[in-house]
Amino acid sequence: MPNTPTERVNEPPSYLLPLLQLSDSALPTGGFSHSFGMETFLERGLIDGEVSFASWLSQFVSIQLTYSDGFALRLAYEASSADDIVRVDRMIAAAALPREVREAGTKMGARMLAIAGTVAPGARLAGYAADVGNGRCVGHPAVAFGVAGRQLGVPLEELLASYLFTAVTSLTQNAIRAIPIGQDAGQRVLLGTHPGIMDAVRRIQALEADDFGITAPGLEIAQMRHERQRVRMFMS
Repeated sequence: MPNTPTERVNEPPSYLLPLLQLSDSALPTGGFSHSFGMETFLERGLIDGEVSFASWLSQFVSIQLTYSDGFALRLAYEASSADDIVRVDRMIAAAALPREVREAGTKMGARMLAIAGTVAPGARLAGYAADVGNGRCVGHPAVAFGVAGRQLGVPLEELLASYLFTAVTSLTQNAIRAIPIGQDAGQRVLLGTHPGIMDAVRRIQALEADDFGITAPGLEIAQMRHERQRVRMFMS
């Protein structure tokens, strides 16, 4: 019997469109203003084109995005109470030693919270926003994304992949104009990140508490040096 217009057949999950909106690299969180240390490598000639940028980005995903942002997202997603969310927020703030990276997290977190509060409203996200407002929390986009994803009912592995790919897309867009590399080169770089992102998603789900905040010293030093770089396009 043919389907009637009132039947719901093959509809996408209810979380899909909100997730796509929150994962859009054009989301006005300020990501276009931050290179998270890439600009220091660029200034020193260590990044000078598509291949060297792709190599840097791979390391950024496998270390910083895995052990800090990705792990924080998972912990926020799995949080059983508001106190758990507060603890994750404070952990990721404490792990961000470079001042510019710490400030980027706070500013981008505030924007993500404001947007997610409209796209994925709920008591848990509202509670986190209130704790940021009263100073109990600092605010971070990974924590806000994790809480919003839990409210939307997004499976954890999909949420992690979306967040990580959004981060690398934003950095690639910044590299396109900063190095510069062409748009097609940017798409090749993004395609090349797919295996690394999926590997990071698997690893994040198996991390233990002592793994939180592991970083690459060279990247962290570059992020600190950026504060005193004479010519800059980016805020971090």
